[in-house]
Amino acid sequence: MESKGIAIIVGASSGIGEALARLFAAEGYRVGMCARRGELLLALQSEISGSVVRQMDVTSPDEAVETFRSLVAEMGGADIVVVSAGTGFINPELEWHKEKATIDVNVTGFCALANGAMKYFMERRQGHLVAISSVAALFGSPRAPAYNASKAFVSTYMEGLKGKVRRLHLPITITDIRPGFVDTAMAQGPNIFWMASPEEAARQIYEAIRKKKACAYVTRRWRLVGWLARILRHSLFYR
Repeated sequence: MESKGIAIIVGASSGIGEALARLFAAEGYRVGMCARRGELLLALQSEISGSVVRQMDVTSPDEAVETFRSLVAEMGGADIVVVSAGTGFINPELEWHKEKATIDVNVTGFCALANGAMKYFMERRQGHLVAISSVAALFGSPRAPAYNASKAFVSTYMEGLKGKVRRLHLPITITDIRPGFVDTAMAQGPNIFWMASPEEAARQIYEAIRKKKACAYVTRRWRLVGWLARILRHSLFYR
């Protein structure tokens, strides 16, 4: 079967990233995968024919960008780049090491990879950049302040890139994915409100990418929460 293109997933060793890597491969893409946990990447590579992997720690941003460029070069290009690497903590005591770890991955690491992918697409004059943000981007959280703030950074950065693409009149698609609760290691606690499996989340994310959407909530019912959060954020979250 002829390849549909080349998709690179940053943060592919587990959760949404792993499910997306499997789905892109099943849909006929050649897949490149990056993550910090090399042993999990190698196990996944053994299941995805023709895939290429690179161990990457986004908390070392300069090295991570070089690793990304090396992977793109080996694969002969990239049509879609998904930045899915992320972390988060419930941190009501505001322990600094947890706040810093969240910022290092979700802000600095994300921005370095999104910036690197965007520059590549600008040089190539086409491409599709996808970021996994969160519904949490829409409001602050007293229990996880750095996590929600970091996801607001992701969505706002992507909004800025959309404006840049429009000004440059380039056929580059920017997609901001905002999941609600997904059954991954980051979904801490007993919360089961509209919980989706990583596979269901990946299916809806893939469809949003295929349709070249600017923004998509996953699962789609979270659009209602997003709409209410924008309208009621101060009265609902800051009482």
